[in-house]
Amino acid sequence: MSDYIELSLKIQPLLPGREILVYELGEAGAESFEETPDGLLAYFRDSQFEESSIQSCFANYSDQFSVVFSHRKIAQQNWNAEWESGFQPIVVNERCRIRAPFHSADPAFADELIIQPQMSFGTGHHETTWLMANRMYQLDLQGKSLLDMGCGTGVLAILAAKRGAAPISAIDIDEWSYLNTLENLELNGVEGVFVEKGEAALLDGRRFQVILANINRNVLLADLPVYAKCLEKGGQLLLSGFFISDVETLKASAHQQGLVFEGMDERNNWAVLEFKKD
Repeated sequence: MSDYIELSLKIQPLLPGREILVYELGEAGAESFEETPDGLLAYFRDSQFEESSIQSCFANYSDQFSVVFSHRKIAQQNWNAEWESGFQPIVVNERCRIRAPFHSADPAFADELIIQPQMSFGTGHHETTWLMANRMYQLDLQGKSLLDMGCGTGVLAILAAKRGAAPISAIDIDEWSYLNTLENLELNGVEGVFVEKGEAALLDGRRFQVILANINRNVLLADLPVYAKCLEKGGQLLLSGFFISDVETLKASAHQQGLVFEGMDERNNWAVLEFKKD
């Protein structure tokens, strides 16, 4: 089992510094985050943590905000208990609630998703997962083939299944995400989702009516041509994992691939974009 490093950050001014550092530290290897009143906690595998890389992230934005940081090691056997102790259910809208197995069910919600919160890939706590889930309620998914690219915990694939999508493919490059998606599908009693470990190269020759991609700006830009090729005519593409400042760049790239912009939502400086293939 791996140990983890908890990086504690005090940020001034808090916004937009916190949002910027979530993105930058994610690129530097952080696997999960927890917001604090004056900053952020970021968690790295011990083997992935490099203090020099972290300091470079801060230096790039020294003219925008200041950061005071410290870090400590957390043994793997203590990690899940620490994370679970602060994990609370997430309400996406009046119909959807995301909870852990140790929370009680709430019959007031039509769609209740159970996610084992061992790390925070796609628990709903991150703005982009919330945005994607919320936007999915504006789509008619019944009977449509769907891809959840960068599936994380599989939360979006699970929601898609509950909303009638079929068949569903869920893909992630990370071994932990692959295994956790399988675990969460079982927890939710969802069958018929094909889970794979890999990258966009797996999509060659395949077609989908709906594609969900909640990854990060650079991966999305690199893989947009693949998504456009895989998307059926009239199909819909949802993209998230980036800041509002990246919206125009992604819209321009999607336009080059023949995709038509259908709309966007934003939440705390993060965005989700919807496109259609004519």
